Amino acid sequence: MIKMIDHIGIDVNNYSQSKSFYVEILKILGYDLLMEFPNVGGFGLNGKAEFWISEEKNIGKSHIAFCASSREKVDAFYNKAIELGAKDNGKPGIREMYHPNYYGAFVFDLDGNNIEAVFHG
Repeated sequence: MIKMIDHIGIDVNNYSQSKSFYVEILKILGYDLLMEFPNVGGFGLNGKAEFWISEEKNIGKSHIAFCASSREKVDAFYNKAIELGAKDNGKPGIREMYHPNYYGAFVFDLDGNNIEAVFHG
């Protein structure tokens, strides 16, 4: 399968806090922390890190949507993110404006990035 994007990274204010946050919410979707350097971590599956976080002083805001394998995984992702201090940006549910089966949930992470889990089934 050919993908459009090989990997993506976002900047965070506090690597240690953000690492803990992403480890918890991404493991729900089946992703692991695969590589780590000083204040930089890469998450993914099957040995390929595709999502990276790195500590930077001047960060911008980003939107990242992670694939989920079910609606239940989207719900669990959202609930865990809120529990860990994320802010609601759209509770789990159908987003018909994208397509009839688009089930997603949105949170602002610890640095204000718009993080989403989506299931297209």
